[in-house]
Amino acid sequence: MRNGFEIWDAHCHIYPEKIAEKAVAGTDAFYSTVADGRGTVRDLTERGGAAGVDRFVVQSVATTPKQVGSINAFIAAEVAEGNGKLTGLGTIHPASDDMEGDIRRLVGLGLRGIKIHPDIQKYRIDDPLFFPAYALCEELDLPILMHTGDSRYDYSNPNRLLPVLRRFPRLRVVGAHFGGWSIWEEAAEQLAGIPNLWVDCSSTMPFMKSGDPHERVTALIRRYGVDRVLFGTDYPMWSPEKELEFFFELPLTNTERRAILSENAKQVYGT
Repeated sequence: MRNGFEIWDAHCHIYPEKIAEKAVAGTDAFYSTVADGRGTVRDLTERGGAAGVDRFVVQSVATTPKQVGSINAFIAAEVAEGNGKLTGLGTIHPASDDMEGDIRRLVGLGLRGIKIHPDIQKYRIDDPLFFPAYALCEELDLPILMHTGDSRYDYSNPNRLLPVLRRFPRLRVVGAHFGGWSIWEEAAEQLAGIPNLWVDCSSTMPFMKSGDPHERVTALIRRYGVDRVLFGTDYPMWSPEKELEFFFELPLTNTERRAILSENAKQVYGT
């Protein structure tokens, strides 16, 4: 709890201890950043807990099909040992020979959704290879958290996401980084109001180098609607303490803060 609010961090990456340093370095190289955290469950829960986070939605991304099973088993094991503080998302890879089996197995492990990162996996969001997964997730009512947006690439921008949202109207999608990392306002203009889309606020404020970031983030929240925004830090990239400090500086009502900090995440991922 912080300031009397239950808090869910709906966007956290974790890795096994033995590969965490290498995995975090890879993300830093991809985004030209220096991570605040170590990328381990212990570090996440200690830093997040000290900042007031009550629950963490944890995930990792498969860069090859052979990684899918081991990553999902790792996430499920950490959730089982997490004392009720973790909600786990599984991973899939579009080149898998058994996409349906991968999804049904991760559901069997108790994972509450799927995370994909088209820019790192190097497959477009609207690649037909993903379609069987989207169809099955519609059937199972399984949400997908997608990395969305990057001005450097064309894997996950709104022109790729919009066809998916329209083709699979019952697919519940969370577009990370306000639906368009590095193209925030452009993404909001195209995506706001689509009924099967939520967004999270992770990895936004630290990258906003022009204008007032508080004004820009508040405008994005208003554009999408407070019932469509989830709080997230993108751990280990950023400090949970600093991200929450920034959030509580936004001119929001307590009802709006409560929705973004926990209620919307519960609606998407369950309690």
